Amino acid sequence: MAAWADPLSFNAALERAAANAPSVKANAAGVDASRSASIAAGRLPDPTLSVGLDNFPVSGPPAFTFNRDSMTMARVGIEQAFPNPAKRRAQRGRAQADIGVAEAGLAVETQTVRLETALAWVDLYYAKRRLAQLQLLDASLNDLQDTVSARLASGAARPSQSLEPEQLRAAVNDRRSELTAEVAKAQARLVRLTGDAQADVSGNPPVLEVDGAVLRAGLASLPRLQALDADARVADAGTELARADKRPDWRVNTSYGRRDPLYGDMVSVGVSIDLPFFGKRRQDPLIAARESQASRARLMRDAGERELLAALDSDLADHAMHHQRLTNARTVLVPLAKRRGELDMASYAAGKLDLGSALLSTLALAEAEVDALSREADVARDAIRINFTYGPMTNGGVRP
Repeated sequence: MAAWADPLSFNAALERAAANAPSVKANAAGVDASRSASIAAGRLPDPTLSVGLDNFPVSGPPAFTFNRDSMTMARVGIEQAFPNPAKRRAQRGRAQADIGVAEAGLAVETQTVRLETALAWVDLYYAKRRLAQLQLLDASLNDLQDTVSARLASGAARPSQSLEPEQLRAAVNDRRSELTAEVAKAQARLVRLTGDAQADVSGNPPVLEVDGAVLRAGLASLPRLQALDADARVADAGTELARADKRPDWRVNTSYGRRDPLYGDMVSVGVSIDLPFFGKRRQDPLIAARESQASRARLMRDAGERELLAALDSDLADHAMHHQRLTNARTVLVPLAKRRGELDMASYAAGKLDLGSALLSTLALAEAEVDALSREADVARDAIRINFTYGPMTNGGVRP
């Protein structure tokens, strides 16, 4: 646990979350359960032991005696059922389909945990950067306070102007409180996902590339669609099981009857066979129901693919928009705010501008820089969400 106190890199956080998330472990246990259950699928049922007393007289001269009637005997027998081969094959197919469903569920949950962990890590990284950017404004406010104090001492400023830096500091404190809460919430999410009570970030975010064409081509391999494919296989296996019920099962039984020594013992052997004569009212409706369920599962799979494709296109559009907003912030908004702040402070120093206006320009610059970081975080979140939702499970599109 001591090693867990160290900050986590992006990839280390993903690995720890995937290895320690209770939901992932629960789904892994479900896979183990399905694999264990498949061992018994399609096996012969257990034999049946029967014990009885046959032909015991209850009337006439031999009534309630064990040795006066030649047919009275104590019987012990065993019976073995033999389900038809088609049913046993269908049972094995259903067991394999259940394993596929469990494995797909594990893949979906692992993907979800990795995505949530990646977003929590990036949110914490950028929340701390925005908070650090705001701290720089505090240092400039200290320098400004010294300037105001010097001007007050020389009589070049009004007494009320000494309060303006403190008013700005109060506004900055409110913004700092918001960013501190964002840091705490992102860290709480990272703690929940990784199981590390002191979870923190280390290093830089990964460099992610978004290739829409490649992502569209790989949609069929996504865990969500694989889960829908597994559901379709389960439905098909259910259909085969229903069809197998139209074929007769059979049973073999044998018994040994112990009689009075005067008459001798007896052995019986028999075979019984099911007769599915009324399939139109029994098996056929069930087969039709299972076929409808299988058709529904395939249609749900097609609907899921369309939904994913539409969601991918929507996320790609958001990603392009966030890129444009980030470029605008870096090339226009922040440089303009910085230039305006410099000009206003120069005008204040020359006595051509009041202190309040100069302070507002300083705050606007800080907000512009914090906003640029927020836009950078939006771009990073988009890239992570797209790659970890629509990309391969190997590394989520992260460069080594």
